[in-house]
Amino acid sequence: MTTRRPLRFACATALLLLAACGSGADEPAAPQAAASPALAIETATAAAATGLPLARVPGQVTLPPDARVAVTAPFPGAAVRVFVIEGQAVARGTPLALVRAAEPVTIGADIARARAEVGLAEARASRLNQLAEEGIIARARADEAAAALTQARATLNEAQRMASMAGSGPDGMMTLRAPIAGRVAHVAVETGGGVDGMTAPFVIEATGRYQLDLQIPARLAAQVRPGMAVEVEVPTVEGAEPLVVGGQILSVTPSLDPQTRSVMAKASVGAAPGLVAGQNLTVSITGNGDGTGVAVPSRAVTRIEGADHVFVRSGADFTPRPVTVLANSGGTAVISQGLQAGEVVATSSIAELKAAAAE
Repeated sequence: MTTRRPLRFACATALLLLAACGSGADEPAAPQAAASPALAIETATAAAATGLPLARVPGQVTLPPDARVAVTAPFPGAAVRVFVIEGQAVARGTPLALVRAAEPVTIGADIARARAEVGLAEARASRLNQLAEEGIIARARADEAAAALTQARATLNEAQRMASMAGSGPDGMMTLRAPIAGRVAHVAVETGGGVDGMTAPFVIEATGRYQLDLQIPARLAAQVRPGMAVEVEVPTVEGAEPLVVGGQILSVTPSLDPQTRSVMAKASVGAAPGLVAGQNLTVSITGNGDGTGVAVPSRAVTRIEGADHVFVRSGADFTPRPVTVLANSGGTAVISQGLQAGEVVATSSIAELKAAAAE
């Protein structure tokens, strides 16, 4: 199911207290030594949050194994017209190409001959059966005629089946159609080009659902199980809330990848605008989420040397501290490690604090 909403976290009723720490405040708000004494720094108190997701892990969007369908021609021929291009959305039954083949014409002649043979066999079987009933000939001859009629009918049925499979007209024209609704992922034929019965000129990808390849850290491998719920935020237009799509864990590999030091897992997820195969996203494992952490305004979190940090008030100074950010949406960052409820963090003048900490 696809809904437009931010990730949900059951935070404690404590509000994020935003206060300007300047002159007259009970607690000093000057950053570490290099900050200007006149610098006013806004702060927030970390509030407890419960019911957090189990983890946020990297994932790549892929297609399920059964989502790709090859469209082949029943007989070799030449493409008279090609109606679609790569990337085009198609409905089931949409014409893909018009192909002319010589074999359907031959099959048409075979059908005519098979019909004539059936008529002849029916007449002979009827005549011999009557003679056998009158005792003029042996019953074995009538039985042989009946068997020949059955064989002639089988030949006719086979020829008709081949003609039906080709879907061609008397001139050998065949229309290749999309067997499923989706997107044209591959076109391997051009107008005037040859089409054989062994190579697929078209590949259609179903776009109704996707699969996620997840990397689970070794420390969480034992906690992630098939059936757990997942959520993925799909980027939308700038300034709009991300689109959240739900799914569930399908499988978890039993062994650790020696290169990534992680366990691979697969999850299914529904389709959504902006979700395409090959896309790299962050996935929240929300099933059985019962973790605890703290919530602070998103602007309190900054990157220092490739890691998330917050500036925590310590006496008269602000000290940078590494933290683990579990989620960051809707203006609130949820931190699972590195910060305790009740601690005060800076929410403004972050650039100045970083400069002071670097000196």
